[in-house]
Amino acid sequence: MDKKYVLVVDDDPDLVETVAMMLESKGCEVGRAYDGVEGEESIKERRPDLVVLDVMMPRKDGYVLCAEMKANPELSDIPVVLLTAVGEAVPTTTYTHADGMSTEADDYIAKPIDTEGLWGVVNNLL
Repeated sequence: MDKKYVLVVDDDPDLVETVAMMLESKGCEVGRAYDGVEGEESIKERRPDLVVLDVMMPRKDGYVLCAEMKANPELSDIPVVLLTAVGEAVPTTTYTHADGMSTEADDYIAKPIDTEGLWGVVNNLL
């Protein structure tokens, strides 16, 4: 596999580093962003081959960023993997399962994440 550039967007720095280290160990180049606005800026600066995107983040959530990417013809072909703890959080937040079903994300991984399971999804989409 050619060295692929994967952008990891999550407001949990520890999770970003865990995922980044796993992807780097598999030969990927990794960009890091810590909220949806920063993720959007990173995508504009350098087009990733894939985005690993958290759902619940400040400033711009993953559902919104994913929808914006999929609506933009220049970005719509970039695979997006959503990381979500929404299933557990639905009773206590404004996030819903319908929000997730309405996005055009290419796959979903539940938190807490299994890095090898995430790698299987990422590798398949790359």
